[in-house]
Amino acid sequence: GSEMCIRDRWRCVVMEANETICFCKHVTLADIDAALAEAKTFRDLESAFEDVQKITNCSTGCGKCHDRILDVIALKLYK
Repeated sequence: GSEMCIRDRWRCVVMEANETICFCKHVTLADIDAALAEAKTFRDLESAFEDVQKITNCSTGCGKCHDRILDVIALKLYK
């Protein structure tokens, strides 16, 4: 869908597709979705993160978004 729920400590946060996940590189939830669709095959969560990072350049600035991006990818892969 166009939104998803991710963990933010102890609560669920609904995110819109156009919500920015990586502010340094201006990567949105929709960008991560598109990167996952483009990459298609994953060995594990870390390889999926690496593929998304190569495609979007997310988490190559300050790195503060790393865990949030992993959460998004995990929810997408393992829902």
